[in-house]
Amino acid sequence: MLVIACIKQVPDTTQVQIDPVTNTLIRDGIPFIINPYDSHALEESLRLKDSHGFKAVALSMGPPNAEATLRKALALGVDRSILLSDRVFGGADTLSTSNVIAAAIKKLGEQEEVGIVFCGKQTIDGDTAQVGPGIAVRLGYSQLTLVDRIEKIDLVQKTIVVRRKLEGRYEIVEARLPAMITVVRELNRPRYPTVPMRLSSAKAQVECWSNEQLQLDVNSVGLKGSPTWVSRIFSPERKEGEIIGDGMNDPAGAASMLLDRLIDSDMLAV
Repeated sequence: MLVIACIKQVPDTTQVQIDPVTNTLIRDGIPFIINPYDSHALEESLRLKDSHGFKAVALSMGPPNAEATLRKALALGVDRSILLSDRVFGGADTLSTSNVIAAAIKKLGEQEEVGIVFCGKQTIDGDTAQVGPGIAVRLGYSQLTLVDRIEKIDLVQKTIVVRRKLEGRYEIVEARLPAMITVVRELNRPRYPTVPMRLSSAKAQVECWSNEQLQLDVNSVGLKGSPTWVSRIFSPERKEGEIIGDGMNDPAGAASMLLDRLIDSDMLAV
């Protein structure tokens, strides 16, 4: 049975640059990393490989240089790394991206049964948290989001019990396999690759699938298959700050002045 970790190569957010004309990411000269949430998804797939005998697959959609990210996954211990890369996939929004990834998972499912698909809860370059649920809907998989603990897996009954981290509480959920799970950071601590694994991954094969393998309608992928696009990117204007009262010598008076200001601005109900 397969466990698939969907990972994405993202720009180091401290050095992001945007083309002011096209509103797209300038990739030249920008360092890239594995999306941090996806690192936890990858780690959990490896833990299930170790504990339950799953075959682990790392799957990513991106340009050719995303191969480096998938090679890191090989160094960590996945059995296969697959890059979905084709010019027709370029410019994809979350709808188009989930369409391509779901098609790849379906193709993998034709070769071997898929049990679990892991995704990070969101990516740091988009923060939409839409791709994982989009994959689940297209494949008809159980959808479990914001998971911070896997409580139990029953491969005979094909069920899974997880804990979801919600605001102010936790939720225990049981679902049928196959399932798509989006994970949060608290789920685990990612491992580091060993030196021998690093050396072997340098010679290992990263499979590359284009649309020739997936056979998707070109109007349903990439920019053509994306109903949303970026019209403008800008930094919010920040108004000049103001110091209210003397918080050092008269904290009560400063707090009273702040409350009065907030009430006058209709930001607090009286």
